[in-house]
Amino acid sequence: MYDEEYALADLLPLSAGRRRELAEATDRLGALITRTAEIVRQGGEELFGALGLPPETWRAVRIAISDRLPTIIGRFDFAWTERGLKMLEFNSDTPTGIVEAFHVNGRVCAAYGMADPNAGMAEHIREAFGQAVRAYRSLGYPLDTIVFSALDWHEEDAGTTRYLMRQSGLETARFAGLADLRVYGDRLCLLRDGRHEPIDLLYRLHALEKLAEDRDTDGYPTGAHVLELMAERKLAVLNPPSALIAQTKALQALIWNLYEAGEFYTEAERDAIRTYMLPTYLENRFIGRCGYVTKPILGREGGGVTLYEADGTPLERDREELYWEQPMIYQERVELPVVPIRHEGGVSEARLLWGSFWIGGRASAIVARAGGRITGNLAYYVPVGLEKEDVHE
Repeated sequence: MYDEEYALADLLPLSAGRRRELAEATDRLGALITRTAEIVRQGGEELFGALGLPPETWRAVRIAISDRLPTIIGRFDFAWTERGLKMLEFNSDTPTGIVEAFHVNGRVCAAYGMADPNAGMAEHIREAFGQAVRAYRSLGYPLDTIVFSALDWHEEDAGTTRYLMRQSGLETARFAGLADLRVYGDRLCLLRDGRHEPIDLLYRLHALEKLAEDRDTDGYPTGAHVLELMAERKLAVLNPPSALIAQTKALQALIWNLYEAGEFYTEAERDAIRTYMLPTYLENRFIGRCGYVTKPILGREGGGVTLYEADGTPLERDREELYWEQPMIYQERVELPVVPIRHEGGVSEARLLWGSFWIGGRASAIVARAGGRITGNLAYYVPVGLEKEDVHE
């Protein structure tokens, strides 16, 4: 991908016990974030601002399809550390790695004769889209015209979107590039053969904070207008706008703050936070105490991340220019484990990050990526095979 080796013809073994722990952590954190995001969604604009949500999104993010589903397709990123499994972030708005997890992994496992830890889970996608459509219908949305959209020139985004469309079970859906969408007559429309066809339901692999900045060539704020159409219930969207609340890393800081204060959460939820989350703040509380990481509140794919030693010395910095102007969170630094990987150049060591999908409110497929200390967009995709479980009589 992008003239770089990406998917490896290697297979990483995973124990059944670790596979179960990834699923349990995903379910427990998904439920925790769902309850937190639902309270935030009903909050004021001051809270939205503190969480780093662009003002153009403030009305739209109040739109959710249910109080149990802040997002339909999300992905937690985990590190297996010396202190156990730790969640680094939650990609709830526009996660990728979907084709790798739900399709490619099974093909590679079959070639190696190993069990696929994601077997049968593509069905979760169809069920989740069906659940979302039923929820929108129950809210009175018309859903006659369904469009799946992404940048059509972007191989990964367009391929992921087309795959989701095929798996969605929505037989009338069609794919369109973002460039073919127009605001016309106070509706979002698909421009086809010179005609504007109003869209009822849009799946968009286009981040909401980027949409907030989108303008036409004449400077008209088209993206802000589309967000208003969502807020006015003239456009149903997947993932729903509420996904941006769960996406912002500032939500992790809010959760940790409430946890430390002993407020809001049940003992079971506090145990999930203590077990799987890392101390995260909106100000630096780590200097002189331990290594830490700064991350842009709405950054993606490792963009704008910097790793620091305890004394504040930078250890490693991502050079992506898109995210440096954003507010940052400060998070306790953990090391990704080092594993050997086999690629075209031979065998080398890389650091392993686990992704675990949360689809339609439940734990689903997993995906592994291997790269540097900061896992960027071009980290290797590593297929995963399930080890046979020992059975003792």
